[in-house]
Amino acid sequence: MRNLGIITALVLVYMLFGILLNSVGTVILQSIATMGQTKASASILEAFKDLPIAVMSFLLASLLPRFGYRRAMMTGAAMVGIACLAMPLVPTFAMAKLLFAVTGASFGLVKVSVYSSIGLVTDGPAHHASLTNVIEGLFMVGVLSGYWIFGAFIDPAQPSSLGWLDVYWLLAALAFGVCALLFFSRLDESAARPSPRRPAEDFAEMIRLAARPLVLVFVLSAFLYVLIEQAIGTWLPTFNNEVLHLPQAMSIQAASIFAAAIAIGRLSAGAILTRVGWYPLVNFCIVSMALLVLLSLPLTRGISPSADTGWLSAPLAAYILPLVGLFLAPIYPAINSAMLSSLPKPDHAAMTGLLVVFSALGGTTGSFITGQVFAAFDGQTAFYLSIVPMGLLLVSLGFFARMRAR
Repeated sequence: MRNLGIITALVLVYMLFGILLNSVGTVILQSIATMGQTKASASILEAFKDLPIAVMSFLLASLLPRFGYRRAMMTGAAMVGIACLAMPLVPTFAMAKLLFAVTGASFGLVKVSVYSSIGLVTDGPAHHASLTNVIEGLFMVGVLSGYWIFGAFIDPAQPSSLGWLDVYWLLAALAFGVCALLFFSRLDESAARPSPRRPAEDFAEMIRLAARPLVLVFVLSAFLYVLIEQAIGTWLPTFNNEVLHLPQAMSIQAASIFAAAIAIGRLSAGAILTRVGWYPLVNFCIVSMALLVLLSLPLTRGISPSADTGWLSAPLAAYILPLVGLFLAPIYPAINSAMLSSLPKPDHAAMTGLLVVFSALGGTTGSFITGQVFAAFDGQTAFYLSIVPMGLLLVSLGFFARMRAR
C-alpha cells in the first residue's frame, strides 16, 4: 500500500496522544483520591491541557509547513516522553499540571501535523474523509487502551497509594519509541510548502482565513462538538464512581466503553462516508445521542452502594450511557474533512491550527462547566446539561452545510 509507513507513524503518534490527553479524567479522579484535591481544584487539569494546545496551535500552525510536519511530530513525542519521565520522580499535583501543559503544547504540534499530512497521502475528498475517520477511530483505540493501562496500575487494596504513577515509565517508553519510528519514516511535504513569503505573512493569512463566515461557523461547530465530548468523557470516571458507585479502578475501566464506542463509530464511519454524505450522517448522530442521554440518565437514579459490585452486577446505566460515543464518533472527523478537503493543501496547516484552537477551548469549557455543575448539584444534572450544546451543534452544522454548498 502506498504511503503505508508514514500512515502507520501518523496513527501511532496520534494514538499515543489519545492515551495521554484523555487520561485527564483518570488523573482527576486519582488526584482527588491520592493528592488531596477537590473536584473544583482537580478540574483545572483540563485547562492546563487544553489552553497550551490552543496557544501552540494559534502561534505556530502557519509556520509548521516551513519547519516540517514530520519534525514537528518527532518534537512533540520527545517532549511528552521527557514529561512522563518526570511525573513519577516528582509525584505532586503541580507536576501533573506541568505534565498536561507539556502534553497540550506537544499535541498542538502533532494534531496540526497529522491533519495536514492526511491531505498529502490521500487522493480526493472521499479518501480524505475515510482516512480521517480511521485515524480518529484509532485515536480512540488509544484512549480505550489508556483506561485499562491506568486501571492496571491502581491497587484496589490501597486506593490512596501513589503507585499508579508508575504508569508513566511505560508511557515514556512508548513516546520515545514513536519518536524513533517517525525518524525512520518518510513523508513528501513538497505540496504543502508555502509560497516564498515571510512568516509574518503566513500568520496574517491564517487570521484572514479565520475571518471568513464559513470558517467561523465551522470552528463554532468544532467548539461545540469537543465541549460535548470532553464534558462526558472527562467526568465519566467520576460519574461512575460517585453516581453509579462502582469501585475506583472499575470506574476508570468502565469509562473505556465510551472510548470503545467512539472508536467503533469512527472506524465504521470511515466506510459509511464513502457511500453516504457527511451531513445526513451527522444529523442522524446528533439526534440519536440526545435521545440516548434522555433514555439512559433516568436509570442512574436511586442506585445504592454495594460492597461486591463487579462487571456482572454493575448498574445497567454503566453500559448504556457510554454508548453515546457511538453516535458522537463520526461528527468531528466528518466536519473536519468536509472543511479541509475543500481547501488548497498549503492552507491545511493554518485551518487545522484554527480547528485545534477552538477544539481546545471547547474541551476546557465543557469540562469546567460539567465539573462545576457536578460539584454544585449532582452528576445527573451535569450530564443532562449536554443536551443544550447538542441542540446548538445541530443548528450550527445546518448553517455550515448550507454555506459550504454555496
